[in-house]
Amino acid sequence: MGFDARELTPLLVTRSAIAVAQTRAFKKAAIVMADVAGQPVSAKTLERVAGDVGLELAQRRDADPKTDAALAQRPELAPALAVVECDGGRIRTRQPDHGPGVHLEGKGWNETKNACLIRATRKMFAEDPQPDPPECFCNPEHVAKIAETEALSVASPDAGEQRLAEDDEHEPLLPAADWRPKRLVRTVLASMACSKDFGKQMAREAKRRRFGQAKAKAFLGDGLPWNWSIWKRHFGDYTPILDFIHALSYLYAVAKAVHHDAQDVWNQYLVWMSGCWRGEIDQILEELDAWQAKLGPPPDDAPDNDPRQVLAKSFNYLTNNRERMTYPEYRKAGMPVTTAWMESLVKEINWRVKGTEMFWNNPQGAEAMLQIRAAALSDDGRLKTHLHSRAGSPFTRRLKPPNMTQGKNKS
Repeated sequence: MGFDARELTPLLVTRSAIAVAQTRAFKKAAIVMADVAGQPVSAKTLERVAGDVGLELAQRRDADPKTDAALAQRPELAPALAVVECDGGRIRTRQPDHGPGVHLEGKGWNETKNACLIRATRKMFAEDPQPDPPECFCNPEHVAKIAETEALSVASPDAGEQRLAEDDEHEPLLPAADWRPKRLVRTVLASMACSKDFGKQMAREAKRRRFGQAKAKAFLGDGLPWNWSIWKRHFGDYTPILDFIHALSYLYAVAKAVHHDAQDVWNQYLVWMSGCWRGEIDQILEELDAWQAKLGPPPDDAPDNDPRQVLAKSFNYLTNNRERMTYPEYRKAGMPVTTAWMESLVKEINWRVKGTEMFWNNPQGAEAMLQIRAAALSDDGRLKTHLHSRAGSPFTRRLKPPNMTQGKNKS
């Protein structure tokens, strides 16, 4: 009947794993199993199931793409547009090899690595399909939200009629003739691994998805160095694109640094943001260089909010990424210019693993849950595929499951 060593049928294991993936805590998953599925399962048993399944998913993730152990079936056709995006997340862990209770490692917070690999539609254009920036980037309240700062009190044109983006992806509000690629199939990776190992995970997944044969390929990220190390090592033939919203945030910060009057700040931001949208980054850098000459270099002990420090940081950031900011060319090629897909995904992953009272054993418990959540968020149904194909016989040698949370504050 497929019972495993804990006398759980394959169907019960499947329901348990899905409940764990889609609820915020093992205790909540236990409630769902009892009240919805009509099958009481203790939170501790759900934790053990998650440990088993998460470890199995990690093994399939790391398998050679050519073997049957690979996590997903190879698509029949290569995508018209392959988009790879990556970013870091946050997770709270305990110190390894400690007993029950909350034993923090340092401050307890660690970085997760996350990536989405998206098969997308693509439209190409002879001219820039949207030479003017979207309305949302010209709205003080929305820009302040993106830049995570206080909004300016300014008289922007038609401010009362400008709409704000309501979704979590911070996507531009665009005209009816939308040039943006549309997501068809998303697969997700998340791990506690270092960037070197995570880059290998991403490369294997891209190979499984036939991304190397795509007609067009784009790699998007923010300014984190490890993003571009992965691009250089594994995705060097992909078009590198700096997330426009990160560039916008730096331009907004430096405009506030060099001006005092709110209206002057806003007017300067609009000029620089519009120029960046049109790919005029060299002109912007020339102006920033002139401001540096006027204000002088920051002293060694300058605080982060010192205008000279903000200016120097922004100048270096934009200079280091200038080759990844030819946004009109990306739009003409039908490629995305923001990491909206990735930003939204990080929120979906963090919803399950990040919280003030969530503590995971490092690295086994955290890694196992990241694998289950990533598989559940993938559009190809890989979590169900794995659960329906895994061995359930009590005679099958079981791998030692990771201890997920231990003791109090179970997540």
